[in-house]
Amino acid sequence: MAPFTISTLPSLNIGHFRKPCNRILPIRCSTAASPSSVSIRSKAVHFDLKTYWTSLMVQINQKLDEAIPVQFPQKIYEAMRYSSLAKGAKRAPPVMCISACELFGGSRLAAFPTACALEMVHAASLIHDDLPCMDDSSSRRGQPSNHTIYGVDMAILAGDALFPLGFQHIVSHTPTDLVPEPRLLRVIAEMARSVGSTGMAAGQFLDLEGGPNAVGFIQDKKFGEMGECSAVCGGLLAGAKDDEIERLRRYGRAVGVLYAVVDDILEERLKPEGDKDRKNKGKSYVGVYGVEKATEMAEELRAKAMEELDGFEKYGDQVLPLYSFVNYAIDRSFNVDDASG
Repeated sequence: MAPFTISTLPSLNIGHFRKPCNRILPIRCSTAASPSSVSIRSKAVHFDLKTYWTSLMVQINQKLDEAIPVQFPQKIYEAMRYSSLAKGAKRAPPVMCISACELFGGSRLAAFPTACALEMVHAASLIHDDLPCMDDSSSRRGQPSNHTIYGVDMAILAGDALFPLGFQHIVSHTPTDLVPEPRLLRVIAEMARSVGSTGMAAGQFLDLEGGPNAVGFIQDKKFGEMGECSAVCGGLLAGAKDDEIERLRRYGRAVGVLYAVVDDILEERLKPEGDKDRKNKGKSYVGVYGVEKATEMAEELRAKAMEELDGFEKYGDQVLPLYSFVNYAIDRSFNVDDASG
């Protein structure tokens, strides 16, 4: 289950192309934006996302380091830390969570425990995704994958331990004076749903067992779930209204799949000519429909995400980071430097 990852491949300027309506996913084509939404979108283009992102990464990395101290049994914790604190991790889920929380006036102090839990869950899913019985990947983010270093048995245990640690961390470290307990229960339920048998696990199952016709469901579950959960949890922490939560849900899911689709397009365009050896080729939009159709899907997903954010125009500049994530998913205008050291 490899949700919401960010490619560090260079930008190939796929962001300006015609956007036709299509039927690959059940996403309607965007309606015209209001003048105020156009103004906010224009501001988002100039928002300094790199500074915002990297400054948050420093804080998130520190919080994660504190959240997963080495203790007995030492080897399990070392394996947990290897993936959770890995160099090259961009911290997209926690950054999105914090951004969504701040959109509604929430505090970073309120969001950090959930943000760290999202990264733990993310890391656990990547550990299991790389296993020989799953996608059988020997590397992750340019480094040896967890089971390559610690063995399959320890990698499984590390992933198994990170999932509950994330939930425990939310309960034990979220300030109750900032986040009432009913909101925390909704956050925990949301995270449990997203990683469970109807969420990311279902996506991984069909990635292993399903045919090309399942590609929409696979992408939605493997990649959309993490983006959706990250955005929704941030809104829940800040007390967003139910209709606002649903907007965040649709936004986060679209952005999560958008990142994956663009990653596949970039990978395909950078692949040496004649190289047909691509793992799980049939389980991506590029593999099933080709680059041109996948590019149309990327534009449709971007339009969908932007349309959902237009509903938050009353919050003014607070929504700029969320708009910027959409633009960055397409243009990859910078690489987030590793802020862990």
